[in-house]
Amino acid sequence: MKKQIVIAALTMGAIALGTHWVPAQNSEQVSTSVNIILADVIAMDTGSAALAGTVDFNYGNTKDYNSEKSVTVPNSLVIISSKNFDVKVKSEGANFVSGANLIPVDILKVKATPGGNLTGTLNEVTLSTNDQVLVGNASLGAKQSLNIAYSISAEKASTVLLGKPQGTYTQTVTYTATAL
Repeated sequence: MKKQIVIAALTMGAIALGTHWVPAQNSEQVSTSVNIILADVIAMDTGSAALAGTVDFNYGNTKDYNSEKSVTVPNSLVIISSKNFDVKVKSEGANFVSGANLIPVDILKVKATPGGNLTGTLNEVTLSTNDQVLVGNASLGAKQSLNIAYSISAEKASTVLLGKPQGTYTQTVTYTATAL
């Protein structure tokens, strides 16, 4: 009987100790990697006024030919870029054209003006068929706007425009944003 008591005590002790040492499993963990994959971007936003826009200079009387004319277009360009960038400008041809009649594009000055939120070195250039830096080292960012002023001097109006046949002379001006 002593043997049975020892066996019963050992069995009870094993059961008590066995249930006491078994850890409870109330949760389980797994891990996942999350990747953020970035690409460099640069784009002209559809909010750009220059997108299919038109700038008109009207010369209808003698006063017009004797004075400077300037047209400023707010939000001419709206740019998003993940890097600093330059904005360049050029004409698609050497002349403003009205049928067979021509006016050289260097009659027009193009100037980046304060007023938008784009920062960088703002320049004024005489229009040509070569890319010229209108804004140098502009800061990266989203929805950065640039105001652009177009001008024709009184001297150019009286010496180049005066005497040309009437008509609408047209040329395409192209802006390019290039990441640095």
